[in-house]
Amino acid sequence: MFSQIYSATPVGIEGVLVRVEVDVYARGLPSFTIVGLPDKAVEESKERVRTALRNTSMTIPSTKIVVNLAPADIPKYGSHFDLPIAVGILCSSGFIDPKVVKDKVFIGELSLDGAVRPVNGVLPIVISAKAQGYNTVFAPIANIEEAQLISSVESIGVSTIQELVEILRGRIVHQVGKKSYPQWVLAARKKTTHSDFSDIVGQPLAKRALEIAAAGGHNIHLKGPPGAGKTMLASATAGILPDMTEEEGIDVLRIHSVTASYRQGDFLWERPFRAPHHTISRVGMVGGGSVISPGEISLAHRGVLFLDEFPEFPRGVLEALRQPIEDGHVTVTRAIGTFTFPARFMLICASNPCPCGYRGDPHKSCRCSANAISRYQKRLSGPILDRIDMHVSVRPVETKELMKNGSAESTGAIRLRVQRARDKQHRRFAKSRTNAEMTSAEVKETCPLSEEVQTLLQKAITQLSLSARAYYKIIKVARTICDMDGSEDITRNAILEAIQYRVDSDRL
Repeated sequence: MFSQIYSATPVGIEGVLVRVEVDVYARGLPSFTIVGLPDKAVEESKERVRTALRNTSMTIPSTKIVVNLAPADIPKYGSHFDLPIAVGILCSSGFIDPKVVKDKVFIGELSLDGAVRPVNGVLPIVISAKAQGYNTVFAPIANIEEAQLISSVESIGVSTIQELVEILRGRIVHQVGKKSYPQWVLAARKKTTHSDFSDIVGQPLAKRALEIAAAGGHNIHLKGPPGAGKTMLASATAGILPDMTEEEGIDVLRIHSVTASYRQGDFLWERPFRAPHHTISRVGMVGGGSVISPGEISLAHRGVLFLDEFPEFPRGVLEALRQPIEDGHVTVTRAIGTFTFPARFMLICASNPCPCGYRGDPHKSCRCSANAISRYQKRLSGPILDRIDMHVSVRPVETKELMKNGSAESTGAIRLRVQRARDKQHRRFAKSRTNAEMTSAEVKETCPLSEEVQTLLQKAITQLSLSARAYYKIIKVARTICDMDGSEDITRNAILEAIQYRVDSDRL
């Protein structure tokens, strides 16, 4: 008997619906065959499904069983198909009425005792099911909170294959559990694990610059000797970022859901903070691989990508950041297709002024030769530095300042100001966007400059030999400063402060 079940598989960060066709009483010797470009994990479904059904008193007939995963030209990965294959066999064997399952989607991995185990990629699969007109999804109970984020789809969690059979037979009514939503719905923030700004002594200029960068989503470069506090400042910046909106939260979770490191039910209550080591490969940074998956720049979407020891990263890895920084997405093309991953991140990079790190330090002398310093600085190309909105020098903190008992402003107080500035930007653009995302046309439309400010900016661009890109970035940063200060018009002081962050780019 032939039966047809609908399932899905993640491809990149999208869910692709798959038709699971099962023929139990095919002619031939007893066997179990899966076709449709299955990978090793899908091939092994045969043993998991066979054993799980036998251990739950639902024995597979000793006949030739053929399972086809359609469309057959799309590679199938993972263990998502255990549950739909089992349901298809049960439909073909008479345990379940095929009419009951025709408008439903099934995903889940089976344990040998019949338990339904969690899988990755549930959120993009549910989104895809909704787009294709399927309103009911059966998923592992461990994934149910993630699935229920899409409220227009009825997501039913099952813990065992026996429970699923009883629900489909109508013998038990599934219980709709209380939906648990992340912070963009509950507006309740978890305690951050990042450094607090109140623990950082001194560095008023760096703190001010990082607050501006967080408020407008701007990229920033911290430069200074070892031990000046660059890493601690970057870590603390993650804590002052505003809460994610529902749109941003769904977008971020959709990316992380497909990764192997994602823990089921562990929602991203905070914006992502990614800090890859400088030995990372190009594929690890931008995405790709034999099984196409997002890279660090996509995992940092709507959060922070922190690149410590910036010049130590391979030149090819840094150059690969050029387009994503500008466009907010990265396109990966491989033999099996072309995939586009979101990559709208806030870049924070930190570097030393020279190989030894003490060039310009008031207390320690630099031991590097002029040639060594030149080679070190050339590791960062002009196009990469030009794409960074703000450049700030971080000076060592004096001993007497370290010994002071007074506390600095806390992360919570700074976050409130950042949130207010972001709220203004969301109202301005009528969506979850930041000043850093403005196009040149939007800059001209939303950031009119007075004659005095235009003259000042023109003089600065000419004298400092700044690029056209730098011109627009200065205006964007100035717009953020005015949003924080409550000014509707871009002021002279805001432009001067924004220029200050560009001038420093020539002093690595």
